[in-house]
Parts: sequence; structure tokens; C-alpha cells
Amino acid sequence: MIHYCMACLHQIEVALQKTLEMTKYLEDKDLELRPTATKLSVGDLLSHIATICKSDYYISLGYTKEQMDVIYQDYEFETLAEIRREIEENFSALKNSYLHYSEAELHEQVTSYWGVNYTRFEWLVEIVAHIYHHRGQLHSILTHVYEKEFNLLMFE
Repeated sequence: MIHYCMACLHQIEVALQKTLEMTKYLEDKDLELRPTATKLSVGDLLSHIATICKSDYYISLGYTKEQMDVIYQDYEFETLAEIRREIEENFSALKNSYLHYSEAELHEQVTSYWGVNYTRFEWLVEIVAHIYHHRGQLHSILTHVYEKEFNLLMFE
């Protein structure tokens, strides 16, 4: 495995582990919290975070909008246990997929269904940014809106 991919995968793992640690301060009933009526609930946001490794990987393979719409239909979780399991399984699958790419494959261009063209490595960087973005949203919602106190470091 190329060192720079391992570094990206490590950052994804750190962000997801810290997300998992945040969920230890929650109960299943907290998944229904919705700070803004027209925005995602805490459960919706956690479900989205849980599926980023999988869905963004499929996008990086060039899946069509229609294929992604079918995949997104399976992303409703009702418990924290389901969300935690999905986070772990999807990260493991992403890591295993990237472990098998050669240097040449990492530099191949893949176009998303909305027209963005990135190398496979750039898609991995996008996954890092996507996860950190939503983890930050989750932390802000829980601390500033619902006044949850977390006794954990958000970074290494």
C-alpha cells in the first residue's frame, strides 16, 4: 500500500473512531433530535456519516445517479448499534479496497455522476474531508444545541 493512502485511511479511521466515541454519550432516543425542522436529525446525520465510506467509494467507481439512489434507500438505521456496526463495516471495506490499488490505479481518473473528475486518490481525500465535515456538524449540534458534554479529544 502506498504510504500516502495509508495516511488518508488513518485520518478516516481517527475521525470515525472519534465519532464512535461521541455515540457512547448518546441514547437511541437522541437519534430523533432535530435542531432545525428542515434539516437532518441527529440519527439522519449519524446514518449519513456511517455510510460515507461506502457511498463515496461507489461514487468513486463511477456509479450512476440511478445506482446511487438505490443504494441510498438502504441507509436508514434505527439504533446506535446499527450505526456503529455500519461505520465499522464500511470503513473496513473501504480500507480493503484501497489496499489493493496499484500506484497507476490510484492515478486513474473517475468521473462522478454529476460530472466531477478526480483520481481515485483524490476521491479518498474527498472521503476524508466529507467525514470530518459531518463529524464537525454532529459535534456542534450536540454541544451547542443540546448541551452534551464530551470528555474526549477530537483529534489525535
